[in-house]
Amino acid sequence: MSNGIHGKVEGEAPVPLSVLDLATVGAGHTATHALRTGADIARLAESRGFHRYWVAEHHSMPGVASSSPAVILAHLAAHTSRIRLGSGGVMLPNHAPLVIAEQFGTLEALAPGRVDLGLGRAPGTDGATAAALRRTDRLNEGADDFPEQLAELTRFLDDDFPEGHPYARIHAVPGPVQATAPGGVQSTDRPAIWLLGSSGFSARLAGVLGLPFAFAHHFSAQNTVPALDLYRESFRPSAVLSAPYALIGVAALAADDEREARRQVLTGALSMLRLRTGRPGLVPTPEEAEAYDYSPMEREFVDGWLKNVVHGTPDEVRTGLDDLQKRTGADELMITANAHGGDARVRSYELIADAYRLPKP
Repeated sequence: MSNGIHGKVEGEAPVPLSVLDLATVGAGHTATHALRTGADIARLAESRGFHRYWVAEHHSMPGVASSSPAVILAHLAAHTSRIRLGSGGVMLPNHAPLVIAEQFGTLEALAPGRVDLGLGRAPGTDGATAAALRRTDRLNEGADDFPEQLAELTRFLDDDFPEGHPYARIHAVPGPVQATAPGGVQSTDRPAIWLLGSSGFSARLAGVLGLPFAFAHHFSAQNTVPALDLYRESFRPSAVLSAPYALIGVAALAADDEREARRQVLTGALSMLRLRTGRPGLVPTPEEAEAYDYSPMEREFVDGWLKNVVHGTPDEVRTGLDDLQKRTGADELMITANAHGGDARVRSYELIADAYRLPKP
């Protein structure tokens, strides 16, 4: 099974560099613009040697257009040919495991050998929206049942429910059952499963199951090192991995000068402030973010948020990313560039690729 682990490091990057895209929608722009920018970034990332490109499931957030990762990834599969594509992640409690197996089996058929299925146990939204997604008020049930849901999803992907199981005669298609059908041929690959987390639960579970682990450093920086330590301590070799493999999501943005980088990341900080205080909206412009009248408490939040965003000139960003990788021991860095405009995000990935001397097409 292809899982994209231990990919070749191009240029001078100490570990593989990848992209996490939230398909952010800036004020004055549309979701169409955000998704087109995502395709531009995916093509750029592929041409410059980034290892993978993931999108994340979010709901009921005006400034984020990535509510349907499988749909976006199908679009990106048609615009790329080599880069790994995946979810960072699909929120498993929001969906029936069979539905996810069918969606990502379809993606594997569209882009053989390069699909990652990153899974999270949080809803990716507020409680009311989660209830609307699941058609139930029992929201804790999904998170508590995550290991069982994961086991069910894995069995659908592998088509190996034991005889006598209620689902033994149910098959996720596209999938392995096609290889056993008369005259059938099926790829030996299936989507590579990753566990995602921002605390210790998924870190431990990923370790026990011998799966690769992705940690959300970009919004839970204080938990990064403890979670990675727990993952490595819990790790048991599996058919998937012989040794731990940890990726961390990092908020990073490079610009041609430090002041412009600060202007751009401030838009993401204000957007997060509004989200955390129950006022979600489109990502504000740099001018709006600079002119905003921050209260002392809001200023404290923004300053704290920006401490964990690596930003500045290309050389400053490279130094910050290298330092973070050394401090955490991460095997891969997945960069998310949250800013108002698509041009700034595309330019950031170009500058980071240049700073690491990644190959040019």
